[in-house]
Amino acid sequence: AWAEDCVNRAVTALLSQQEFDACVSLCFNIGCKAFSGSTLVKLLNTGDYDGASVQFSRWDKQKGQVLAGLTRRRAEEARLFEKTEIT
Repeated sequence: AWAEDCVNRAVTALLSQQEFDACVSLCFNIGCKAFSGSTLVKLLNTGDYDGASVQFSRWDKQKGQVLAGLTRRRAEEARLFEKTEIT
């Protein structure tokens, strides 16, 4: 719930359910402070959804080391973010 609240406070742009879910997943993993101050959020809030999508891949490190698990997680979050709903 805290990650959902953080995303709701930080992101002023309209988000689809998939975009919101991807942001919540990232926020849950990196923390509210890091998420709120991220370039991803700044780009979203200016309406640059494509630019924001690319930002997920930047969060694949722990203590400066790229971790394969984080790389996979970020790729999945980016795919979810980019997924379009069929109505």
